[in-house]
Amino acid sequence: MVGRELKDVFGFRARDLGATLLEVSDLSGPGLRAPVSFAVGRGEILGIFGLVGAGRTELLRLLFGARAADAGGVRVEGRPVRIRKPIDAIRAGISFCPEDRKREGILPAATVRENLNISNRRRHCFGGFFLNPAWEHANAQHQISALGIKTPSPRQLMRNLSGGNQQKAIFARWLSGDVKVMLLDEPTRGIDVGSKREIYNLIYSLAEQGVGVVMVSSELPEVMGVCDRILVMNEGRISGDMPRAEATEQAILELALPRD
Repeated sequence: MVGRELKDVFGFRARDLGATLLEVSDLSGPGLRAPVSFAVGRGEILGIFGLVGAGRTELLRLLFGARAADAGGVRVEGRPVRIRKPIDAIRAGISFCPEDRKREGILPAATVRENLNISNRRRHCFGGFFLNPAWEHANAQHQISALGIKTPSPRQLMRNLSGGNQQKAIFARWLSGDVKVMLLDEPTRGIDVGSKREIYNLIYSLAEQGVGVVMVSSELPEVMGVCDRILVMNEGRISGDMPRAEATEQAILELALPRD
């Protein structure tokens, strides 16, 4: 796929990119074989591509605090952030949609409303403890409407939703709070073509609102079609960094393939 074909399939929406939002400096930890450094601008969609075992998922988990980093620094809006566990990342405005949606991303036996509200309900509780029924209802209804989540009722069990609607619900959960950076690990895996286009439009909308998006995908056309810039990982290292306009399948694959 080239040029016009990518735009037709992925509906890329160009936008002006802002100042640096996320800075990662010499980050090291499990799954990385060399320190990693990169930056993401406000409103930028940064793609990360690599083969299985390249360290893509491990990098996102380190940024979100799901795994402990050995060394390195992270800054959000110029302020240093110490991320030791997920709550530290969340407080800094970093959110994460994991690759294994059913095992790590949702509460399948809970209702849609509970899944949408769980990440941000504490700040709306009475006295920091008692649930606020008005907020619980209003937030769930708002997110269902805003993201077009198809469900007969907020009381529907999450496991009964389609894969695409489950993924939109994970996005909505984070959008209930103050999101500055969204980490996406294989955001369209296992969903149908129509739902993929909805997810792409949601990603573009986030970027247009100034959110920095870091998206891992094993689908090369998707990375080339959706992202403003592409990092290539190879055996736990960053092997390349190229803007959308210069990215070709051949160039990316050459950087991604193991070296002798």
